[in-house]
Amino acid sequence: MHDVTLLFLRRDGNILLAMKKRGFGVGKWNGAGGKVEPGETIEAATVRECEEEIGVTPRNIQPSGVIEFYASDDPSFGHRAHIFTTTEWDGEPAETEEMRPQWFAENAIPYDTMWADDILWLPLLLEGTRFTGSVTGNARNEIVAASIVPIAK
Repeated sequence: MHDVTLLFLRRDGNILLAMKKRGFGVGKWNGAGGKVEPGETIEAATVRECEEEIGVTPRNIQPSGVIEFYASDDPSFGHRAHIFTTTEWDGEPAETEEMRPQWFAENAIPYDTMWADDILWLPLLLEGTRFTGSVTGNARNEIVAASIVPIAK
């Protein structure tokens, strides 16, 4: 199981999503994030990935959830995604070789061009509810099994 990070910037009723331009998830809107390197903390990886992918340095990141992802057609695939939000950062989001950021109204999320599972947990993130769970998908971006559970405050 590999640890990965995902960070969503939020401001004035909007959320920053970024179009993945290459590699895993190409053509999908998502938050900034990626793999945690050996010896790196989850939080440090979250900051580093955001700097690399959209050119901003997040501050005061807040945990939103943890989801374990599996692939029904690849038993060796396993990622534990640590999902964060923030309303504080240095710099302005900018396009990189990896991602093209764009602001969306939080009531107009483009779920049809995101990972299929995002609609299961992103609304919880937007309402400030922490969550945990697991999702198994296939190569066609279809959910085979999912369990997303809100964490009591």
